Amino acid sequence: MQYRHEVKFEISRQDIPILRQRLGAVMKRDKHAVDGAYTIRSLYFDNIDDKALREKINGVNIREKYRIRMYNNDTSVIHLERKFKRGGLGYKNSADITPKQAQDIINGDIAWMACSDDEVILSFYTRLRTQGLKPKVIVDYTREPYVFGAGNVRVTIDSDIRTGLSCTDFLNAHCLTVPIKDSPCILEVKWDGFLPDVIRDALRLDSRQNGAFSKYAACRMYD
Repeated sequence: MQYRHEVKFEISRQDIPILRQRLGAVMKRDKHAVDGAYTIRSLYFDNIDDKALREKINGVNIREKYRIRMYNNDTSVIHLERKFKRGGLGYKNSADITPKQAQDIINGDIAWMACSDDEVILSFYTRLRTQGLKPKVIVDYTREPYVFGAGNVRVTIDSDIRTGLSCTDFLNAHCLTVPIKDSPCILEVKWDGFLPDVIRDALRLDSRQNGAFSKYAACRMYD
């Protein structure tokens, strides 16, 4: 399991043009971005006791969570993702699933998962059975991604964070989502063994606040 360093900062909208100019000078845009950005829709799962939510709020050092994710409302590529956190390190692996499989999971029709040979699907199936995980909330946002080869660095700027409230109709492009209150912009930086100085310099902002902001937790506040 290869963990990566992960740090997040809350930034202002006024910071974004500055970062675009700096990052654009030293990093490449992610190849999947369209006009520099893409939208992300995630459906998060938790149990009846909100284990994942409470662990995040309480600052539990080692955590695990599951979500289904797609980009630009394109249902042709849907990922089932498992995310591990250990302090300031993170690890993610995923499995591709079909729209029907995604809908089956949302509906609780999960018997097919037991026959899968994919480790992520089997692990999720176990959690669904033993922990009673259920769909909790849709989280939508816009992401501007940048990449840098040395150190395998990835920098993203997330904005327009929206919550699906009680709607978990993941595949419905018209599912109503609303902005979260005082929605911040989030600068996220991930890297492997080292973070090059040229990237550190580009990211220096007087206004940035290091924090552990969670889109999932913020969107769950409206339950």
